[in-house]
Amino acid sequence: MLTLQVNLGYRCNQACSHCHVNAGPTRTESMDPATLALIPPVLEARAIRTLDLTGGAPELHPQFRDLVRRARSMGVTVIDRCNLTILSETGQEDLADFLAEQGVTVVASLPCYLEENVDRQRGSGVFARSIAGLQRLNGLGYGQPDSPLELDLVFNPQGPVLPPDQASLEADYRRILRLEHGVVFHHLYALANMPIQRFAQVLRSTGELDAYQELLRRHHRPANLPHVMCRQLISVDWQGRLFDCDFNQQLGLPAAWGVAEGRPPHLADLLGQDPVGAPIRVASHCFGCTAGSGSSCGGALN
Repeated sequence: MLTLQVNLGYRCNQACSHCHVNAGPTRTESMDPATLALIPPVLEARAIRTLDLTGGAPELHPQFRDLVRRARSMGVTVIDRCNLTILSETGQEDLADFLAEQGVTVVASLPCYLEENVDRQRGSGVFARSIAGLQRLNGLGYGQPDSPLELDLVFNPQGPVLPPDQASLEADYRRILRLEHGVVFHHLYALANMPIQRFAQVLRSTGELDAYQELLRRHHRPANLPHVMCRQLISVDWQGRLFDCDFNQQLGLPAAWGVAEGRPPHLADLLGQDPVGAPIRVASHCFGCTAGSGSSCGGALN
């Protein structure tokens, strides 16, 4: 079953050091209304049952809520890749209520359960605002046992290292977040940091880029290949162009089935073409998904 992962734009209220999109408050790229209007017909044409919305902060797109309502009215599962601090931004005070009303799955970035580490990676005060956001979501039913409102957290390492064992880390998150903040959630996804965009720039400046890329290559596990996300996902950038994954998108490597026709494939092409079974473009950064326990938008692969 395919997932359509759509990047609505690069504007974000944060500028995290590990961001592979290089998003931030000064970015202005945003999907135009005509392109966004193609999403529901594509979901129907390709019988896609999951719409994964990302950015930047996808909630800052002016048509975010309209798109969510339309997709949910079609019975499509909607995932919001939420940075948590967006829930307390001016003008977004009712966002958490909206997500709950629509039954949106929230996948929230919280790269550590320690305030110092989170603020170092994401900015001063981000941890406190993130915890407040999680408590708000919990109060609406998100993350509660037997609740249909799914709340998942995302962990990223602090630097050029592989993520630890996901199950053990999840147990630590559960224990500490409940004990210290009363926060509960459903799953933890441990993601590797990709050596592209802002994170690559940071590593290059410290002379660690080559060593990190070699670390990923050295820990490649062929057993992860059948489970990598590019086999079940289509990535769409803010201009409507199609990619095999979000990382290829950021490197400007469009899906191969469109390149063969002399141009990058576009969202509109999905109205008449089925990409299932098409070749997948790979490059050196792909070791970030196959190293160690594996990494995808849904966490560890093994």
